[in-house]
Amino acid sequence: MTMGFNEIRLEEEPVGKIVTLTFIGKLEKEDYELFVPQLEGVMQTGVKIRLLVELRDFHGWTAGAAWEEGKFALKHFNDIERLAIVGEDKWEKGLAEFAKPFTHARVRYFDTNEMDEARRWVRKTP
Repeated sequence: MTMGFNEIRLEEEPVGKIVTLTFIGKLEKEDYELFVPQLEGVMQTGVKIRLLVELRDFHGWTAGAAWEEGKFALKHFNDIERLAIVGEDKWEKGLAEFAKPFTHARVRYFDTNEMDEARRWVRKTP
């Protein structure tokens, strides 16, 4: 199953800009070509964003997508204030821990049944 990037939503909240990304299946390099320009457009305002990443039936990245993820993480190390990762599998919880050294963002993992809690956390004021 290869669907990759599925959806991006931008919300304006009192705490700032909240972007929700939904990934289904396996991420491909081409997926990054779709959503990274949209994210970077939001980041151009100079305001840090809050990111909610939902992983559904997620199967990881191709090698090309992993490379794009690394480039994105290095370029936007300081541009994300909070990162909530919502997933279904135990290994996805490890993604949250793995991401921490690559960002100044506060990072937290939530199980799929905790989506409402993830939304509250990403909107929470410091």
